[in-house]
Amino acid sequence: MANSMTITIPTKAPANSAAETATVAKPTSHLPVKVMLVLLGIFISAMMAGLNNRVGALGLIDVRGALGFGVDGSSWVTTSYLAGELLITPFATWFAITLSIRRFHTYTVALCAVIALILPFIHDLSLLIALRFVQGMASGALVPLLMMMALKALPLHLRLHGLALYAMTATFSPNIAIWLTGQWTDGFNDWRLIYWQVIPLCVLAIGLVNAGLPKEEIKYPRFSQGNWLGMALGVVGMALLTIALTQGVRLDWFNSTLITLSLISGVILFSLYLLTEWYHPTPFIDLRLLGRRNLGLGAIIFTILLIVLMSATSLPLNFLAALQEYRIYQSAQLGLIVALPQLVLGSLVALLLYKKWTDARIVFSIGLLLIACACFFGAELTAQWNREQFLIAQVLQAVGQPMAVVSMLFLMTSIVHHTEGPYFSGIINTLRVLGTLIGGALVGHLLVIRGNFHTEMLIEHSTSSNTVFSELSVAGLGQAIAQQSMTLSVADIYRIFGVAACLLIPLVLRMTHIPAPSAQSNSN
Repeated sequence: MANSMTITIPTKAPANSAAETATVAKPTSHLPVKVMLVLLGIFISAMMAGLNNRVGALGLIDVRGALGFGVDGSSWVTTSYLAGELLITPFATWFAITLSIRRFHTYTVALCAVIALILPFIHDLSLLIALRFVQGMASGALVPLLMMMALKALPLHLRLHGLALYAMTATFSPNIAIWLTGQWTDGFNDWRLIYWQVIPLCVLAIGLVNAGLPKEEIKYPRFSQGNWLGMALGVVGMALLTIALTQGVRLDWFNSTLITLSLISGVILFSLYLLTEWYHPTPFIDLRLLGRRNLGLGAIIFTILLIVLMSATSLPLNFLAALQEYRIYQSAQLGLIVALPQLVLGSLVALLLYKKWTDARIVFSIGLLLIACACFFGAELTAQWNREQFLIAQVLQAVGQPMAVVSMLFLMTSIVHHTEGPYFSGIINTLRVLGTLIGGALVGHLLVIRGNFHTEMLIEHSTSSNTVFSELSVAGLGQAIAQQSMTLSVADIYRIFGVAACLLIPLVLRMTHIPAPSAQSNSN
């Protein structure tokens, strides 16, 4: 049963909030043009970061073929990028405040652009891996800035529209990346565009942010206040966790000494980092925020939701590539079906949530139900399915995802004071990257273990003389078993994700009801 209790939004920030040192316009009822320029510029750079990540991963097979790299060695290109993205995320907003948002944004975006420009000319795998790591750090620092600015600069009655832009990093970027990858590799037939695509966006983002923000001095005293021991532990721990999660399937998890040591050491070091953050007087992220019901529950729900959202991208792509031999270009339509509606649906959901009669928990639950229905529909797939058969599932995902993600952001951020934005942004974005990593590892692992299970069952079943398998040749039998095994494995994962989405609904209903803010609300 839904919890009917409401909470009062705080009107005073903690006295020791380090975020108060940032020079950003406080929320007002009328949004200045310069603030709009800054938000737009940071939104563009955040989208660029998402595309840089996803398109780089999807297009790696073409990069590998063009440069003559092996499968195993080139897999570290993606690992290094994701490691860089994860380890900078908890600290990005602190450095942005300390160095100034304008300076930090300009340097990181410019670094992304310069590396993107030279990557196609790199033919040494080790150097490519190192450059993608640095680019991952620069890109990973940009998405947290978008949430921080939305929380810092927007009044309550406009904030959710800004956060709807942030939601697109989870709903729009991963799906439009499928279409873009196909365009660069097969449409334009130039794999270099996988990297060069971000350069125009970088230039535009730098121009907008520099037009909207004044120059500021570096806040040197803050360097003496940082939790540097914790940061060292966290950086190493998160890098090791990324190695374990991205290489675990390929190296067979605990049968690999590297994965075993990386996972155990990563968990220990990351836990020590969180412990130091809890007790440090000026932490990079304030874990005490998770003591608030909506933030604690929301963190759990958000992480699981990100895993479930893999059902809209990874599962159809894996299935069509394995059974129908689709290239990314041929699967692009599935990404567009989910991605394009996000350009308007996020703001429409925000408008709905700002109605006094709307309960965000109900909207959230309906979104989860639609995602679950999409998963259960996908679980009915057969070996003959092509992209047209996934249409209904993708439409359900397109509608369900913004309802879930935007509602979640409303329920969580409405109880966050604008001066707490940097702390909250670090937490939620660390969960965003971790959730995506765990989701990718989980899909890969389930495909392997369920594939092995179904293969064994089908081989055993094929020994019966009265089955259709008995009429096939040895080669035909192997192909038929492989196809059916893949089909059944993907169907299993769809069902698991569908059940997970349903199980999230009771947790959502346990969150505290947040009333819609009035149009006169200027601060929280």
